[in-house]
Amino acid sequence: MTQLVSITLTAIFILNIFLAIALIFLERRDPTSTWAWLIVLFFVPFFGFFIYLLFGRQLREKHLFRWEGQDKVGINQLIDYQTQAIEDGTLDFRLDDTAHYKDMIYLHLRNNHAVLTQDNDVQIFNDGTAKFDALIHDLECAKDHIHFQYYILRLDSLGKRILDVLIQKAKQGVNVRVLFDDIGSRGLHKRHLRELIDNGGHVEAFFPAVLPLINPRMNFRNHRKIVVVDGRIGYVGGFNVGDEYLGLNKRFGYWRDTHLRIEGSAVHPLQTRFIMDWNQASEKDGIKYAERYFPAIPRKGSVGMQIVTSGPDEEWEQIKDGYLKMIFLAKKYIYIQTPYFIPDVSFLDALKIACLSGVDVRIMIPNKPDHMFVYWATYSNVGKLLKAGAKVYIYENGFLHTKQIVVDDELSTVGTANIDVRSFKLNFEINAFIYDRKTSHALAELFEQDMQLSTELTYEMYTERTRIIKIKESISRLLSPIL
Repeated sequence: MTQLVSITLTAIFILNIFLAIALIFLERRDPTSTWAWLIVLFFVPFFGFFIYLLFGRQLREKHLFRWEGQDKVGINQLIDYQTQAIEDGTLDFRLDDTAHYKDMIYLHLRNNHAVLTQDNDVQIFNDGTAKFDALIHDLECAKDHIHFQYYILRLDSLGKRILDVLIQKAKQGVNVRVLFDDIGSRGLHKRHLRELIDNGGHVEAFFPAVLPLINPRMNFRNHRKIVVVDGRIGYVGGFNVGDEYLGLNKRFGYWRDTHLRIEGSAVHPLQTRFIMDWNQASEKDGIKYAERYFPAIPRKGSVGMQIVTSGPDEEWEQIKDGYLKMIFLAKKYIYIQTPYFIPDVSFLDALKIACLSGVDVRIMIPNKPDHMFVYWATYSNVGKLLKAGAKVYIYENGFLHTKQIVVDDELSTVGTANIDVRSFKLNFEINAFIYDRKTSHALAELFEQDMQLSTELTYEMYTERTRIIKIKESISRLLSPIL
């Protein structure tokens, strides 16, 4: 027995050495991530190997999301036109709010092929009940199709309420497609949506498990939340589908999040993203181009917007680059709300420089963790910025889940991307970048209202934290590159 244990441990040690060699010489990760995984492999015997298999492997597939319909929609031509027009100084900006940020618009065009749209009407939701009431009303009014994508889809009271509407619409002949992430919606399977499927609905899971109850692909999850109704109404933001998002979970209490309802041409990029995600997940039920998915949309408003996506299949970290550009452009203030604040050195340095340059930097984080290591890594990182002059607020009215940045009452972003390595590199994310004074001011006002429900964490308070908290921070900080 002793000999068997010895052989097993030796085999695992040898495997760890080979994995370490692969990490250093083959995978070409950034140094901080490499060191973090080396620590896991050699300081967590036996379990480190399996942790790496679950969380450490990189995505090998490239070009996962090709869709031939892009040319028919005219996206590539529009991107080329807008890029060239900005370079020539001939792009027609309908509002000065938008024109002021043409260099950022140019970044997203080149970096992410994110088309600029300038005819949008935007409704902001910061409460789950209001958001889902509006969503269900729009679903009930659908006439042609419903494209419904969430990272977490639970079949609790809220999920069943929505599912009942989707089944009824499918019975009426509306084309209903539901896409959920296999890990985010752990425990949900297509068989649980059998009634929807039997009535003509379509259901797919993103990166599903190969074996029952076992999914070794813990990274590379589709964290996006997209709903498109009839190609005319779109939803994007932080709310998933579950009772906790209505504030019905006793552990978290009230759930503070941000979601957008969009009418205007920005719905078309949302539609394109859904179709590409759907076609990746579906082997036999892919979506082909049809005009019904991209109807002509009357001008609804004047909000300028780009829909930006990112993921491990991309060369660049597009949403992170957008966040950094916002920080660089700030003259007066930067308001950040995020449940997870685990940025890399470049992000921390950008915020530190903004603080030291006189920009009013305010960061709001939750008062309670949903992931222990993530929470204490977040606490450690905001602590680093306090000395530079940032103001940090701990939200006390429940759980803060919103992913939102506002700059100077003019520029803002709302979406699914947290400020951490997982969102920037490992998950598939989507954000709306908004060039509009009215919308950005409204988001800033929500931040300021949340300040009244928060406790300010001062530098003096942070330096007086207990030794136990310091130990938790130290451990979490070591693991932060892989959290």
